[in-house]
Amino acid sequence: MYRRIVKRCFDLLISVISVPFLLLIFGPIAILIKLEDGGPIFYSSNRLGRNGVPFKMFKFRTMVVDAPDIRLADGSTYNAKDDPRVTRIGRFLRETSLDETPQVLNIFTGKMSLIGPRPDITLNEKFLTEVKYNLCVKPGLTGYSQAYFRGESSWEEIIQHNRYYVDHLSLGFDMKIFIKTVFMVLRREKTYKRIESSK
Repeated sequence: MYRRIVKRCFDLLISVISVPFLLLIFGPIAILIKLEDGGPIFYSSNRLGRNGVPFKMFKFRTMVVDAPDIRLADGSTYNAKDDPRVTRIGRFLRETSLDETPQVLNIFTGKMSLIGPRPDITLNEKFLTEVKYNLCVKPGLTGYSQAYFRGESSWEEIIQHNRYYVDHLSLGFDMKIFIKTVFMVLRREKTYKRIESSK
């Protein structure tokens, strides 16, 4: 009942309620991004949705135009505080997670949920079975891995966290994740990935 109906109702309610707040911040953020380098305001990328169905996910652009895609040994995205691809406003947007707010549109249209595994770009062949299992739910704006570990986890750890979320999905668990996310973002904790092993 919660997975199929109540969760979607909450997503719709929250996405609608958040619109006035988002309209207040979208303007200033868009201006700052444009003033810094004149590039596009938004970044869009094809991601895997529920059951592996692709959809276009939106974010505020945080990197320089045509930034190269850099991956770590485990296939996860390179994410470090000194990443030269990230713009000045982009660094602030990432640390506060404001870059993710345009995904409210994805939530409203039903492609994403407020809480769920973060959407992947492609299936990781190394963890194919686990990834497919985790795709049985909609991807989320935030999730168990992001709320409790944020940017520190390896790809393998994230997949394990997502599996734990899918197995324990409930209203109570989603509420805990939401509250934990708020505190994590406000404190700007664990924004960047541990990359010592890649050096």
